[in-house]
Amino acid sequence: MKRNTIAALAAVAALLTACISKETKQDNGNTAPEAWRLDGDRTVYGLACEGCNDSILVLLPNNGGDPISFDIFEATKNRRILGKPKIGDEVGVVPNATDTLKGDVVIDIDQLKGIWCYIVMPKLKDAVNLSERAQERLIQVMEDSIRENYFIPREYGFAMLRNWAAQSVGYVREQSSLEEESPVVYPQLGYFTEWHLWNGKLVITSGTPEVKEDNTTIVDGLINDTCNIDYLQGDSLVLSSDGISRAYYRKNSMTEVNQKANSIAARLRQQALEQTKE
Repeated sequence: MKRNTIAALAAVAALLTACISKETKQDNGNTAPEAWRLDGDRTVYGLACEGCNDSILVLLPNNGGDPISFDIFEATKNRRILGKPKIGDEVGVVPNATDTLKGDVVIDIDQLKGIWCYIVMPKLKDAVNLSERAQERLIQVMEDSIRENYFIPREYGFAMLRNWAAQSVGYVREQSSLEEESPVVYPQLGYFTEWHLWNGKLVITSGTPEVKEDNTTIVDGLINDTCNIDYLQGDSLVLSSDGISRAYYRKNSMTEVNQKANSIAARLRQQALEQTKE
């Protein structure tokens, strides 16, 4: 009796497994919902398998099922292969709306992860509404010592980490009113919390941090910024939004960038303090 029951249960389990596998394969690995997936995202996520080349990407979907072979010939020709997928890399493929076995965009997620920075320069606080050229003229007529003291380049950026978490790099929290005494102001850097992909685009979430009495930080007013990924190869990344492009370079240490940013901020605060005493 027990043997018959076990056999029957095994048969039911096998049938269910076959049905689930069939359903998953028909939907290119996107049947099971993922909590981190943004609404409307059609990207198929998985691991690059043996057999990948400039025309074919073989993907083992995260949701199970057999490997999927995507035709990426057109994507390669259109330079929409972002990164250089290697066997075992986590990859996202945006399938063609008509032919789901054709990949319009391929993103190497493992290569996209990391610390990305760019250089920013401060602007004259009292002349922020002037054009770039007008500001440059004002800076050129300044004394060399003033330029050296105040016009210090800083690194800004963000880190895209595992489990879709993000962190700001080069972020400095305003600590006193002394910043108001400085003649220069740096661009505002977002306080980033997470990142996602959405149909070939990069979505980064940021908000306004608030430090509580117990020294914990909460982030309010979360907003999503959506960027086109124009280029990703090696240590170079180019993102664009609203017609504006920005090039990033890869860094190995958040600590190094953050320490340098805070050191520059402390130096400017000291200079502002000295000015108030004069």
